[in-house]
Amino acid sequence: MVVSAMAGLEENGSEPTAPRADPQGDPFLRTRFALPTRPGTFLRRERLVRHLDHALRTPLTMVNGAAGAGKTLLVADWAAGQDRSVAWLTTDAADQGCGTFWAYLLQALRACDVPLPAEVGFPADANRVDHTLLARLAADLSVRDRPVVVVLDEYDRVTDPEIADQLEFVLHHAGRGMRLIFVTRTEPLLPLHRYRAAGDMTEIRDAELAFTPEEAAALLELHGLRLSVHAARGLVERTRGWAAGLRLCALAAQERPDPETYLKEFEADRSTVADFLLAEVLKRQPPQTQDLLLRVSVLERFCPELANALTDRSDAEAILAGLHRENAFVEHLGHAWYRLHPLFGEILRAHLRVRLPGLEPELHRRAAQWLRRSGSLAETLGHGAAAGDWEFTAGALVDDLAIGQLFTGLRSDDLAELFSRMGPEATSPATELVRAARDLSRGDLDRGLTHLRHAEQSLAGERMPTGDDSAGLAAARLSCALLEALAARLTGSPGRAEAAAEAAGKLQEEVSSHLLDEHPELTALLLTHLGSARLWAGCFKDARAALTTVAACSGGASTALPREESLGHLALIDYLNGWLGRAERKALAALGETERFSLPQASGSGIGLLVLAAVAVDRNELGEAQALLDAAADTHRAMRDPVREAGRAIATARLLLARGNPHAAIEAAGPAVAADVVSPWAEGHTALVASAAHLAEGRPEAAAELLQAVPDDQPACAVGAARAQLAAGNPGAAIDLLDRLHPKGRIGPGVTVRASLVRAQAADAAGDSATSRRLVAQALQEARRERLRRPFLEAGPWIRPLLGTAPLRGLAAGWLAPGPPPHGGPRPVDQPPAPVVEELSGREREVLQRLAEMMSTEEIAADLYVSVNTVKTHLKSVYRKLAVNRRHDAVRRARELRLL
Repeated sequence: MVVSAMAGLEENGSEPTAPRADPQGDPFLRTRFALPTRPGTFLRRERLVRHLDHALRTPLTMVNGAAGAGKTLLVADWAAGQDRSVAWLTTDAADQGCGTFWAYLLQALRACDVPLPAEVGFPADANRVDHTLLARLAADLSVRDRPVVVVLDEYDRVTDPEIADQLEFVLHHAGRGMRLIFVTRTEPLLPLHRYRAAGDMTEIRDAELAFTPEEAAALLELHGLRLSVHAARGLVERTRGWAAGLRLCALAAQERPDPETYLKEFEADRSTVADFLLAEVLKRQPPQTQDLLLRVSVLERFCPELANALTDRSDAEAILAGLHRENAFVEHLGHAWYRLHPLFGEILRAHLRVRLPGLEPELHRRAAQWLRRSGSLAETLGHGAAAGDWEFTAGALVDDLAIGQLFTGLRSDDLAELFSRMGPEATSPATELVRAARDLSRGDLDRGLTHLRHAEQSLAGERMPTGDDSAGLAAARLSCALLEALAARLTGSPGRAEAAAEAAGKLQEEVSSHLLDEHPELTALLLTHLGSARLWAGCFKDARAALTTVAACSGGASTALPREESLGHLALIDYLNGWLGRAERKALAALGETERFSLPQASGSGIGLLVLAAVAVDRNELGEAQALLDAAADTHRAMRDPVREAGRAIATARLLLARGNPHAAIEAAGPAVAADVVSPWAEGHTALVASAAHLAEGRPEAAAELLQAVPDDQPACAVGAARAQLAAGNPGAAIDLLDRLHPKGRIGPGVTVRASLVRAQAADAAGDSATSRRLVAQALQEARRERLRRPFLEAGPWIRPLLGTAPLRGLAAGWLAPGPPPHGGPRPVDQPPAPVVEELSGREREVLQRLAEMMSTEEIAADLYVSVNTVKTHLKSVYRKLAVNRRHDAVRRARELRLL
């Protein structure tokens, strides 16, 4: 079960406790944060320790050498002698994802008592970390009185260049607050030349790590062997001072009758390292131990029980404990888990393929079966795929109810990559379900539905068994229901979505409650798809019920994307009902779900961005609206369902109309969205945009005709129809349409302001100026709270004289700012902007410039090398001087005053 990255957050608002699990939900391995233990035969080399002391004076230190060069023990010994805490992290090849890497690094800081504020956050996606988290971390480190020392051991296992870029960002912006030490076999992908040129780098490389003859003689003496410095010089030359080679020589010599002769005759070069390890480590072991080592070489980690499953014996516990005690390249990870030294493991795997050809797939299969029983799904899938047993692997995913993970953004890419190797020969219901999920997750609806139908047909012919098989069949059918609900959403088929949800409800009663609790994303995804389909059908009340349940659910990172989508859909409902402020708050909350867990914005549906764009159009913030529409274009293609496509078309058309291009607006709103059922609101709002475009071009009759077929239960369309009738010279028909509206509190200012302006225009035309002014005043009061500007810009020439009168001018002052007139419409009231109280300082201008570039507070702080609190202080001053309360208004106001 995925553990929430925010676990420990108290309801009373207290800070969260340190996370107990990484983004995959696995407990942190404490041994990865512990300084490695120096063996009794460890030789402290003072020349290297003195050189390593320079690490406290330079931002970056690199200890770079071959495997077995003594890098780790050197740095561990140095760290143990410091009078400060050193954050130690032994990296792992398994956490190539940025999110997992940073989760472990943050935990390493906490493990050495480096206090981190809760605002820094914690990544939840194994493959991603949000940039703002890195900025907050760098900002926190930059203000520390004493630099934090961070050691990344075995960093060569980290191959993702993005992690290197992120480390460079944090190191650069942390300034004097961080000292980073790499222990690695290869040079990290950082701009090392810049650090070298600036004298900001300490380096200890392979040549310096090599043992001198004197050191080699001292090392051998610790092993109980006496060799003259002259004789040791020959050994150093033959081994090139390789620490592991020298130690291996010492261990082997201890078993010889004439150790000195053995050491003098020993020879090693680059081609004999593997032979030496096999001869002096593997072949010295009893046959049972050799067999165990060869078999466990296919595993990243193993415990005695798993090793026994691969050997068909029961002696692994004693053997592994003995190997660890003998330092025979078997490392103890804690909690009875072990791993092989990476170099030794590679050599053993190569030897396994020669000595026991064809056994490797069978070993992976046995490992997968054992891990399946132990509940380790991720490792089960990896070994099942390595064995090529796709029916077992797909079955494990489906039986565990984990198929929803292909859609949550947490492991989606990993699972898609893993199952991309599955061939067409695997034809079980589970493999068809996985293919269907994989295709639907990337937007291939036709192929996805084909595989889903094959799975459904296979499952329909199976009788419900008993025991575990019964649970597996129920899980498969529940997975079918989830995919069926998604397909219904993507095809705009609310009836099919309702049927799928009903079937899922019955199947959930047949599935273990433990599994359902472990995978809250499945129910959240089901309700999100159902809510979207209901919204498409215009059943706002029922849609809100399903979507609100998801938005309020717990589940942490595993349900973050369903919550994001549900909040976005709820925002759209509010917007369609005219509640701009509510819609904006929900849309921003939707975006906050992905930011909170460092999930990629592109993994969501983008509904929230579209709603924000539509709100920006109503506020006449057209540049921001365009930027939001562009951002929405980069979101998840698979989730481009009819609701999203209709929302995108309407928002785009309204922006084009606001920019004075009615013909392009009609084209943008015109193409019908492919769906099984016609959506009343999508059809109505498409007609509304087209009607407004005709009205802007002076064709009121055509505008009125477009809205005649729209049902009366869509208030926004009724108001648009009334406006068109009034323009066509039918004031009676216009007022009659407005009188038939029965909002009962469910219609917001986005509709009521426009309705008031239509009534005001009719009163103005009838010569009732008092009523007209009263209605315009009412509209201004309602619109001011929402900063709703477009209705006044679209109203027509009649409103301008009214806005210039003394009672109304005050209501319009400060927010109904001048802007470009709509096509065929009046220019806004000539109201000069409020004066700037005082000039902005140089630093305030720098902050304002970055605000215009849509940088977050944390990013501005990192870019200017100041704290977040300092940026907030500058922002408050900027807002005060510009007489605004929000960042978007500050940018707009600054542009009006030509400060940008």
